[in-house]
Amino acid sequence: MNGIHEVFPYLRVKDAKAAIAFYTGVFGASEKFRLSEPSGRIGHVELELGNSVLMLSDEFPEYDCLGPQAPGATGLVIHLHCDNCDELAARAVGAGAVMIREPSDAFYGERSCTIRDPFGHEWMLGHQIEDVDPAEMQRRYTALLEGS
Repeated sequence: MNGIHEVFPYLRVKDAKAAIAFYTGVFGASEKFRLSEPSGRIGHVELELGNSVLMLSDEFPEYDCLGPQAPGATGLVIHLHCDNCDELAARAVGAGAVMIREPSDAFYGERSCTIRDPFGHEWMLGHQIEDVDPAEMQRRYTALLEGS
């Protein structure tokens, strides 16, 4: 059986900067790090909230990543850190899930994919392939956006 190591709620929001201000101001969350595009759009941020981590990003309509205000969108994905995302995804698809994004290696040091379970929920499955600090992630993210 493929071991699950961590579970993270991942919110997709229309205005990530406003959401961060709300979650830090109201709930006392503290920002661990963020990855931003040169335009200011937030690709990823991690907030410590008590003993949990909340992940969030701005909407990315070009990848069908929409916040809950968009018609038909839920705005929530569950991110699982597991032993092997390829094996877990294959097991999920074999049980009726739909592959949304095939497993691939990502700039942030994780091999990941996205599936939709038979009940309509999206899950990001991933396992670490490399230890990458936030500054290096931002450098790679910017290079990726610039096409280098």
